[in-house]
Amino acid sequence: MSDGTDGIAGALRWGRRSLGFSFFAQGAAFALLVTRIPAIQDQYGISDGLLPVFLAAVPILAGAGSVGTEHLVKRVRPSRVLRWSQPVVLLALLGVGAGDNLVEVAVALGAFGLAVGALDASMNMLGVSLQRAYGRSIMLGFHAAYSLGGIVGASLAWVGAHWDLSLFVSYLPVAAVLLPLCLVGSRWYVDGSVAAEEEAVRQQSGGLVFKMLLPLCLVMSFAYIGDSTVSNWSAKYLQDVLGSSEQLSTVPYNVYMVMTLVGRAVGDVGVRRFGAVAVVRCGTVLAAAGFGVVAVAPGPWVGMLGFTLLGLGLCVIVPQTFAAAGRMFPNASDAAVARLNIFNYVGFLVGSPLVGALGDAWSYRGAMLVPMALVLVTLVYAPAFGSGTDRYGGKHERPRAVDVGPGGSGV
Repeated sequence: MSDGTDGIAGALRWGRRSLGFSFFAQGAAFALLVTRIPAIQDQYGISDGLLPVFLAAVPILAGAGSVGTEHLVKRVRPSRVLRWSQPVVLLALLGVGAGDNLVEVAVALGAFGLAVGALDASMNMLGVSLQRAYGRSIMLGFHAAYSLGGIVGASLAWVGAHWDLSLFVSYLPVAAVLLPLCLVGSRWYVDGSVAAEEEAVRQQSGGLVFKMLLPLCLVMSFAYIGDSTVSNWSAKYLQDVLGSSEQLSTVPYNVYMVMTLVGRAVGDVGVRRFGAVAVVRCGTVLAAAGFGVVAVAPGPWVGMLGFTLLGLGLCVIVPQTFAAAGRMFPNASDAAVARLNIFNYVGFLVGSPLVGALGDAWSYRGAMLVPMALVLVTLVYAPAFGSGTDRYGGKHERPRAVDVGPGGSGV
């Protein structure tokens, strides 16, 4: 019996490591794409008027990929979806760097968007099922790996821009290293109880699932509106509103990413000790305070403090939203995660143009209060993060003092 238990524990540990690497690789690939958008625009001669169309197409297609994954995993294990979607993302990134006309970049970005949707959905499906198997919060650790990958990818993009390397030359070494490692690591992916989930999906109506999931969908959208505000407007805000130098204006996003890494690295400990609801509430207050500080900042350094608070606050919300969906639908978590993942892209699509329009029509200081108010809505829906079963299953790591989620007794 102990040999069997040790074998399961070993499989879960390897599954956790391999999935963590997949999150890392995805963070690096996405950062390499979004941080080189000006270079992509120059390489393909994309006009300023046409650029928003290309940028909007990627999250729209990613949403379609997530919807398709919900139906695909009824027949194919999520681990297989992840195993083959991740190489497509890396090859599509390489394709973005290799082309020389609009048709080629449109095809490459289309493939990237569809594959990213499948990749994000399947990664979080496996993360939720692994967390259930471990019996303790580990979801924030996976997203910490994503943040680390984003920092590495953004740093490599800076190197490529600094040395004036072509996109293809910048992307090729990354794809050459990550692609085989992801394929090798995919051998150890661990799926959940697929048969049970498929049966539950067949028995539940889509409307009922969506109605119960709606609070988490709204939270996901609002969190990504906040995130896209930072990624798209932090540099412009610091330079144009707070009067920083061009060089200093590049710092807030890096500070934000580092803080997301720090917050997610320690966040699982907070969930185990205080429960998911308390951690989400704390993160929400920190994020709202960050937007408030940014809105009233008298100068760039105070603004930097606001973006620091934003990173620490927002970073815990998204991983815990996926985890809450898994607890809410323990027998249909794959479908719940796939549907929830769509609102990642909804928030990304809405956030940047919303802040830009408000900034032009009103003021950028006032515009920062809108994502602040939306993020604060999370406090209303915070109890949803404690819904459903808060015990995930076997205890394959050290016993925890406080169970995952509120209301659990110590074991």
